[in-house]
Amino acid sequence: MNREQKRLMQRVGAVDSEGEPVAPQAKAPKTLQNRPESEKKGNIFQRLSIFLSEVRAELRKVAWPNREEVTNYSTVVILTLVLIGGLVFGIDYGCTKAVAFLFKT
Repeated sequence: MNREQKRLMQRVGAVDSEGEPVAPQAKAPKTLQNRPESEKKGNIFQRLSIFLSEVRAELRKVAWPNREEVTNYSTVVILTLVLIGGLVFGIDYGCTKAVAFLFKT
């Protein structure tokens, strides 16, 4: 481990000042089993509302590409598809002609 990695791990709290690993603190995952009984059950509309609000909150965190990035990525994908398709066509055509020549059909 180099100095940069050691300093980074110290900042994160993964190692102490001597470089020894620090025992991770166990966090209980938030699952349905750990929730109070009142949160487990509920009206279907309440649960749906909570779900949709959580989805919306997660979608706010997404780094959406702008129009220029989408255009560039789409162009790269289309050109790659055309090139790979042409390569496969060329190999297939060549193999077909080679087999036809070998068997004189």
